[in-house]
Amino acid sequence: MRRPIVVGNWKMNMLISSSRKWVEELLNISDCAGTIDIVVAPPFTSISVVRQYLKGSKVLLAGQNLASIAEGAQTGEISANMLKDAGCDYVILGHSERRQYQQESDGLINKKIFLACQSGLNVILCIGESMGERNSGKTNDVIERQLTACLEGLSEDQLNSLSIAYEPIWAIGTGNTANPNQVQDVHGFIRSWCEKSIGKSLSRVTRILYGGSVNSQSSPALMAQPDVDGLLVGGASLRSKSFYDIIKSSF
Repeated sequence: MRRPIVVGNWKMNMLISSSRKWVEELLNISDCAGTIDIVVAPPFTSISVVRQYLKGSKVLLAGQNLASIAEGAQTGEISANMLKDAGCDYVILGHSERRQYQQESDGLINKKIFLACQSGLNVILCIGESMGERNSGKTNDVIERQLTACLEGLSEDQLNSLSIAYEPIWAIGTGNTANPNQVQDVHGFIRSWCEKSIGKSLSRVTRILYGGSVNSQSSPALMAQPDVDGLLVGGASLRSKSFYDIIKSSF
């Protein structure tokens, strides 16, 4: 049985003061962490204070990105070891915003995944198609290409630390959530690709998340799908109450 997971990705939002308040509010109202994994991904500047206030709770910490080399003269970058040292359990890699605005390729993301695994971080790999690709019937082709390139060369042990987040680009930050049948179709394809490419046993335990304008109204139907194991929440995670409502309404 795959343990459900909900991840809040704050992106480039939240100051240290508001991060502290968010955590305090969530811990005051949340009683779900015993049955699911709850993960929060603050900006780098807030990781330390969020870690401090999460101490003693079951809420886990994620980084939003990491560098493609282990260390060295890379001004402004954050290494996998730095994230682990800062208390992170997870890292989000391959988000469409990184692909689009920082021109990150599948090959670069593959390098980052290797470094994350070497540092003991669990990887949440984001994949997804544009509206043009969906309208052209290329969704599965895009998904397969991204998975094949991003996961090339990974060992079974490394794949054990992997979750996959399907985030259709046309749904991210637009208010347009993919309907549950659309999501299940793609998640089912991802599951079958995993079975074919990394083996039955691994495909059965690999968690596949959905992300894209998720809210408490859409989350129950999404989580009812057989191959949806969790949610990657963007804008709705910026308020602790709306994030909690998504968790509470989904399980």
